[in-house]
Amino acid sequence: MALSLLNHLNILKDSSERFSHRAVFKIPSEESTSTGIPHWETITFKQFYDDVELCAKYWARELGSKVPSNSVVGMWIGGFTYSDVLHIYGVSRAGYIPQLFSLRLPNPVVIYELLAKANASALVCDSLTSGFIDGNCPIPVFHTPLFSEIDVALSSEPAPLFPACGPSDCAFIFHTSGSTSGSPKLVPCNYRWLDAVARKASQTAVPRDSDRQDVSTWLGSMCHIGQTTLLISLMQYGTCIIQPKRIPCATEELIEMITFGNLNRLWQFATFFSIHLKAARKDPKLLSLLVNLEEVTTCGMALSQEDEAFAYQSGIKLKNIFGSTECGGTTLVSIGGNDPTTRHHLRPLQGLSYAFVPIASTAEEHQSTARLFELVVLSDSGDCPDVSLRQSDGHFHTGDLFQEVGLGSYVFAGRDDDWIKTENSLRCDTKSIEDNARAMCGTLISECIAVGTGRPSPTLFVETNSELDESKLKREIFRKIRHFHSRRYIHESILSPRMIIIVPKGTLPRTASKGNIRRKAVEEAYKSRLDELYASGN
Repeated sequence: MALSLLNHLNILKDSSERFSHRAVFKIPSEESTSTGIPHWETITFKQFYDDVELCAKYWARELGSKVPSNSVVGMWIGGFTYSDVLHIYGVSRAGYIPQLFSLRLPNPVVIYELLAKANASALVCDSLTSGFIDGNCPIPVFHTPLFSEIDVALSSEPAPLFPACGPSDCAFIFHTSGSTSGSPKLVPCNYRWLDAVARKASQTAVPRDSDRQDVSTWLGSMCHIGQTTLLISLMQYGTCIIQPKRIPCATEELIEMITFGNLNRLWQFATFFSIHLKAARKDPKLLSLLVNLEEVTTCGMALSQEDEAFAYQSGIKLKNIFGSTECGGTTLVSIGGNDPTTRHHLRPLQGLSYAFVPIASTAEEHQSTARLFELVVLSDSGDCPDVSLRQSDGHFHTGDLFQEVGLGSYVFAGRDDDWIKTENSLRCDTKSIEDNARAMCGTLISECIAVGTGRPSPTLFVETNSELDESKLKREIFRKIRHFHSRRYIHESILSPRMIIIVPKGTLPRTASKGNIRRKAVEEAYKSRLDELYASGN
């Protein structure tokens, strides 16, 4: 008999029975301000399940007479509160398909376009987003109440029918974190995909000590796949998720969550964890707390080589997971262990169907790097995304490039667009340029990106809030990175201080959810300036 498909709702139901009195969430409480000791409100698995059932009855009543069952219902909410989780799960449990937006899409026109693409029948918004809604919304708009305002008398009403959950039935619709032609792409997620995502947890989220409850961190907005899949993964093992007051959390609050909230496994985007590592270099107490965590899992992007080396050398039990929105998070996990030559190497998760396809090259094309492979998620893999996101061969091409460093072991070598082709069609590894600049220049650089597609050589854009004179700053940066570039081919080198462009911190175009600088968008935005720069020679 075939195994039933795992999904967010049946995992919650099962966990509410197996871990009924355990805490599933620790929510910050105002009591901490009066006592001086941080306090969190505890939500048990049983309470979470009961609250979702009540919320489902509310939405079944509100939507039932106006919106056909199994319709797409847009949800434009923050996604950071317990109430948000209840409304998302409640709408799903009521028999609808949540299409999730967050506050990072503040333009209602884009929201309306995405709703139309998904053929949505209604839009749910909260107190923060309702002010953006205007009279042009083409579908009925509903507002989320405070959970405390939902009539408890609904508890006695019959539960809604369980939503359809065949392998090809749609469970959620998310969106890519970057835009194409001014709009994110739809990421429809069916129950086959959701089942594969849930089963991945057996390779990433199992507690080391089955007799003690893990306490992990809230990662981000429930309107993005990262937090959604993390909750699904951790619920299966009775793990508690402790929530900071804001994301990214301040280092002081991380210390409180470890000291008073029993946090023992930290899940965090690498860029946020870097902030704590910077503080730990000057704070032995904080470093000791990080070292004593059972595991620190970073995601979103790789830690810088400098941060990774410091973490490992300090004894932090570091693990990096590599994944994408379309594939439901994790696809590869670092090996770990004590061997400094292999612990950061990545291996694909087992039980899925991935291929590492060599990047095509010709005899005339020179590559100054080791052979590159693109990660391709094959069509028979449970986590292969919707057909609308696949290429003509039926597979999902991630655009993520790797070098094979051992049998079945890889290191990330940047996105496909990180490996730009210069004027003479030779490849240039922009990621290594950026990593070196960050490592060598310290506080002179807030962030940077190398561009130069179709140009003779790359240009380095630098965001900074340094008060140094711009000309002096460019010379100082070039002095620090010169040795690195002196060993590279001309077509992949920053050739002079002129090829460094200084801009104010935070001004380069970025992706919506993770804040990564968008290379192509930088090239387009500064095209005229780049044209002048290259026309005048290096």
